[in-house]
Amino acid sequence: MSLQNQIEEKLNQSLKNKDKSLYPTLRLIVSAIKDAVIANRGKDSKELTDQDIMSLLKKMVKQRNESCEVYKKAGREELLASETKEIEIISSFLPKQLSEEETKKICEDVIKKVGAASIKDMGKVMGELKKTHADVLDFSKVGSIIKTILN
Repeated sequence: MSLQNQIEEKLNQSLKNKDKSLYPTLRLIVSAIKDAVIANRGKDSKELTDQDIMSLLKKMVKQRNESCEVYKKAGREELLASETKEIEIISSFLPKQLSEEETKKICEDVIKKVGAASIKDMGKVMGELKKTHADVLDFSKVGSIIKTILN
């Protein structure tokens, strides 16, 4: 079953169960997917792949994380809680991100594999990580880990 079908199935289930904490966020996800399909119509491929949908979901999580930072600074706890709940729901459709120790180990292995010696080689390392571990690494953390290792 494709990721889009899983999301739509979960939306239908939450609507049947009248789960008001779940279906508004799922509707946002389905709407974002439909917007992406419409934007994609001019191109060769009309259907979104699971990888395209995962990229879209990661973007949605990133937007909500930025909103959370703003809400923390402003002391808006009720909005912060709402955004955090949305992040949990959206993240449930993404592959589990690796822990910091696992991420550091993978970064060290790739640095050895590529033969990176200084911070100038960071692009090579990042490129290799994106090729091999794009869906399980949090690249907001990876940059700082690589800088620490290479310095």
